[in-house]
Amino acid sequence: MKTRLTWRETGFIGTMLFGLFFGAGNLIFPIYLGQQAGSHVWAAILGLLLTGIGLPLLGVTGMGLTRSAGVFDLASKVNRPFAYAFTILLYLTLGPFFAVPRLATTSFQIGIVPFVSSGAQTLTLAVFSVVFFFVAWLLARHPGKLMTYIGKWLTPLFLGLLAIIMGAALLHPLGPISGAGHGAYATSPVLSGFTEGYNTMDALAALAFGIVVIDSIRALGVTDPRQIAQDTIKAGTISMVLMGVIYTLLALIGTMSLGHFAPAANGGVTLAQIAHYYFGTWGNGLLALLVIIACLKTAIGLISAFGDTMHDLFPRIPYNVLTGFAALLPCLFANVGLTRLIAYSTPVLMFLYPLAIALIVLAVLSPLLGTSRWLFGFTILFTLLPAIGSAAGALPASWQATGWCQAILAANAHLPFAANGFSWAVPALVGAVLGWGLGHLRGKTA
Repeated sequence: MKTRLTWRETGFIGTMLFGLFFGAGNLIFPIYLGQQAGSHVWAAILGLLLTGIGLPLLGVTGMGLTRSAGVFDLASKVNRPFAYAFTILLYLTLGPFFAVPRLATTSFQIGIVPFVSSGAQTLTLAVFSVVFFFVAWLLARHPGKLMTYIGKWLTPLFLGLLAIIMGAALLHPLGPISGAGHGAYATSPVLSGFTEGYNTMDALAALAFGIVVIDSIRALGVTDPRQIAQDTIKAGTISMVLMGVIYTLLALIGTMSLGHFAPAANGGVTLAQIAHYYFGTWGNGLLALLVIIACLKTAIGLISAFGDTMHDLFPRIPYNVLTGFAALLPCLFANVGLTRLIAYSTPVLMFLYPLAIALIVLAVLSPLLGTSRWLFGFTILFTLLPAIGSAAGALPASWQATGWCQAILAANAHLPFAANGFSWAVPALVGAVLGWGLGHLRGKTA
C-alpha cells in the first residue's frame, strides 16, 4: 500500500484519461469549427474550451471532491431509485446502445472506406466490426491494466501520429488565419463554440470514466479516499490541459485550411484532405490508423466502465460477461439499424445531459453547499421537467407532431434560455436554492 501516486504515475493516468475522452469526434470537430469560424476562430475556441474541457474537468473534479466511488455513488445523494435509473440509462446510452457501436462505424467510414470498393463495404464492415470489438473486449477484460494499454501504449501512439499531421499543417500552413465566419459563427462565435462543446457530451463521459480512473489509482496501491480524490483531480487536470491544447491547434489548422480547401460538411472530410495534401496516399493510411486508434481506446474505456459499474450494481453477473455483452451488442448494432438507433438514443442523451450537469455542479460546490438530500433532491426534481423538454426536442419529427409532445415543447419554450438549449438552467438554480434553504433549516446539510 502506498500513500500517494508519483508524478510519473499521475501523468500516466492523466494520459489514460485523455485517451478515454479523445475519440474520433473530438479529433474532427475542432477542424470543422475552425472552418466555420474563419477569422473568428479565437472567440469560437474560447467557447469550445469552456464546455469541451471545462465541463469534463468539473465532472472529474466533482467525483474527487465528493469522494464518490462512481456515478452511482454520486447519484445516490439524490436517492437510490434515481441513482439506479440514472446510472443504468447513462451506461447503456454511452455504452452498447449508442456511443460504442458508433465508434466502429465512424472509424470504418473515415479510415477504411477510402480503400474499399462500394460493393464490398457491407462485408468489410462486418469483418471490421468483429475484429474491432474483439480487440476492445480483449483489452477491457483487465480494468487494472487500462493505464498500460491506453495510457502507455495507445495514447502515445495516437499522439505521435497526430503530431505528424499537425506538425506538417502548422509548419507549412495552407493559408492565414482568415476567412468569413459561416452561420452563427459569424455573429456569435463564443456562444456557437460554447453550444457545440456542450453537444459533445463529454460531461457525461466524465461521469462514466470516473470509475476507470479510481480503479487505476487503487490498482497502483492508493487506498485512502482523500488521496484518491486528490489524484483523480490531478489526473483530470493533466488530461484536460492536453485536450485544450490539441483542440486549439486543430481549430487553427481548420481555419488555415480555408486557404486551400472549401468548407466541408464535416471535419473528417477536411482532415482527410489535409492528410492527403501533405502525404499523398500515405496520408490516407496515416489518417486511417489515427482514427481507428482514437476510436479503439475510447471503446475499451467505455466497455470497461460499463462492466465495472454494472458489476457493482448487479454483483451476481461476472465482469467478463458484462463486458462481453457491451462488446457483442455494439458489434450487431454497428452493422444493422444504427441510424434508427441514433434517432432513438439522442433524446435519451439530451434527457441525461441536464441532470448530469446539475450533479456535476452540485458535486463541485459540495465543500461550500454540502451534500444534503434536500439540496440534491430539489435540484434534480426541478431539472427533471426541462430535461424531458430537451429530450422531446430531439425526438423524430413524427413524434414531435403528436399532441403530447407539442404540449411539452410549448411549455419548455416558455422557460428562460430555451432557445439556446439551456431551459433547465434557471429551474435547476431555483431547485438548488430551495433545497439548500430547506436542508439548512432542518439542519441536514453535510
